[in-house]
Amino acid sequence: MEEKKRICIAEDHTILREGLRMLLSQDRDLEVVCEVHNGIELIRRCREVIADLILLDLSMPKLGGLEAIQEIKKRAPQSKILVLTVHDVEAYILAALRSGADGYVLKDATHAELRIAIRSVLIGKTYLSPSVSGKIIKGYLQVKSAEEPRSAWDSLTHRERELLKLIGEGHKNKEIAQYLHLSVKTVETHRANLMKKLDLHSAAALTAYAIEKGLVLR
Repeated sequence: MEEKKRICIAEDHTILREGLRMLLSQDRDLEVVCEVHNGIELIRRCREVIADLILLDLSMPKLGGLEAIQEIKKRAPQSKILVLTVHDVEAYILAALRSGADGYVLKDATHAELRIAIRSVLIGKTYLSPSVSGKIIKGYLQVKSAEEPRSAWDSLTHRERELLKLIGEGHKNKEIAQYLHLSVKTVETHRANLMKKLDLHSAAALTAYAIEKGLVLR
């Protein structure tokens, strides 16, 4: 008997996560081995459970999907990543592909389409939902062919992006320090560097920027 492909579901809405597990359980060649509800938990679990494919929502708390994709590709490059999201705008899709996603499916997809997407990604193909693939492929090729100057966003470290997300969610320095297991002084230093790089000078400006970059949804 062919070995089942191991699937991890990263989705912060419990009812959707449970629904996906029930849906995938209908396929005898797939096995859900991991379920998580935020990006930090996903990074931790990917060290413990090696999944063939991670079904990932972009809009997760604590650590967003884009940052999670980058970390997973560093820590578990053998795991394929299929984004499952409501976001159908070009900016989100290009950002996911640049971060290392192997496929991108919208949440209004049918079970049949999701099965096709999962199997395409598992054999090494890139899958995009038909409703967005035309404009995204065109935009992606244009971006790949152009030489883009390094932006302030590109200059941010992983820790600075983590901090930006937490600031955007309304957390204070002390809360961020406790969450990231850092000293308050270290958080203040990271925050000062972040504001300098982005040329932003208030929590409100940082929050607006985090929303613009898709780290925080409002």
